[in-house]
Amino acid sequence: MLIERIYDEDLAQASYLIGCQSKGEAVVIDPRRDIAVYLSLAATNGMKIVAVTETHIHADYLSGTRELAAATGATICVSGEGGDDWQYGFDGERLHDGDKFTIGNISLQALHTPGHTPEHLSFLVTDGAFSDQPGYLLSGDFVFSGDLGRPDLLDEAAGGVDTRFEGAKQLFASLRDKFLTLPDYVQVHPGHGAGSACGKALGAIPSSTVGYERLYAWWGPYLTADDEQGFIDELLDGQPEAHAYFGRMKRQNRQGPAIMGERAPLAELDPETAAAGLAADAVTFVDTRPSTEVHKGTVAGALNIPAGRSTASFGAWAIDPERDSRPLVLLAADQEQAHEIWDHLVRVGIDKVNGYVTSLEGLPASTPRLIQPEELKGFDAVLLLDVRARTEHAAGHIPGSRQLNGGRVLWNLDQLPGTGTIVSYCQSGVRNSVVASTLRREGYDVVELDGSYAAWAAWQTSVDAVSTL
Repeated sequence: MLIERIYDEDLAQASYLIGCQSKGEAVVIDPRRDIAVYLSLAATNGMKIVAVTETHIHADYLSGTRELAAATGATICVSGEGGDDWQYGFDGERLHDGDKFTIGNISLQALHTPGHTPEHLSFLVTDGAFSDQPGYLLSGDFVFSGDLGRPDLLDEAAGGVDTRFEGAKQLFASLRDKFLTLPDYVQVHPGHGAGSACGKALGAIPSSTVGYERLYAWWGPYLTADDEQGFIDELLDGQPEAHAYFGRMKRQNRQGPAIMGERAPLAELDPETAAAGLAADAVTFVDTRPSTEVHKGTVAGALNIPAGRSTASFGAWAIDPERDSRPLVLLAADQEQAHEIWDHLVRVGIDKVNGYVTSLEGLPASTPRLIQPEELKGFDAVLLLDVRARTEHAAGHIPGSRQLNGGRVLWNLDQLPGTGTIVSYCQSGVRNSVVASTLRREGYDVVELDGSYAAWAAWQTSVDAVSTL
């Protein structure tokens, strides 16, 4: 048996290819939407992808299940659990608790493990060429290394009202009745790692075992003591804010994301073509350089979405394709980088890219406004905006600032003043540059605090030190 973990550091998301080497067949679990990696992996190992499945209706990225099935002819298998409100809106075989399907000599059994979502499945895997007993659990967003899938996302992202309490109870029951009944040696392969917003304390270890989690995960003592209320209280306390785009992911994943098919290579645009599109406000320019470079000069009206491990996340903060259908023009070193950036963006449903340019030459220039920490006290601003998470704000913030998580700003513009200058900051300046560029694109007058909170805190420390002399 072959089991390969495909990890996206951008979204801290893991998908898996499980293959039977003797039969040359494979299944992919929880694929992302840019599917080349799965096709390549299957080809390298001489396998055909014959099935595609997913553990649940995801909120943090757009599923590639339909995309991969369309490209390979594989059978789609998705959950049929969760009741009428949580049924998928596209064709495919429906799996229920205890259902099994085979890939060559490998058997996968669906376990209904609700709590994170009502329809959630985990997959118990048996390598029939080696044993008649299961040895692996693909746990999705049910059990992570050291943590559990949060049960409050339906409230945070899907319009639910107090569903978190029922979800927490379901998680307790899923652990008690399903997870802890498995042998300790069963290997656990979760759907996310550290950095994901699908839990509050995910470990970076790529896999675990039932026995290890039973002994050392924070929830173990509550299950041992059958303390459901204590479990619920600790589970729900301190969960991070959900990004606003999660709601769109839920809706699109439930109905079935659009199938893109084979994407043609992006074209390099000449400066005249790009400038004409910008002049007509027919495209959105995306400056993919680090914020420190953008602050030296960029394109007027550009969004700053840095290329790298957070491109998808920041892209989903800055662009809502349901309200803005303008295609993107990317700043990229070459076609290879442009396509890589595009791959990241399609993972969150930002599909429309017209092409790329390799420099800013010939394009309308603009320099973002910055303010130094020592200038802040006397600056005339209608709002000092902290775009960090609420836990960061609670741990320390600039007096008089208002907190609004960067992943929620575009969907909460009604909380911002319509006129006047906004000064914004994050911890170091990276997130702030994304959010500030987004607000400027929306017509707001935004000045960024240079160096953000870290710079202000260092300046304030120096001021306090001088005052004590």
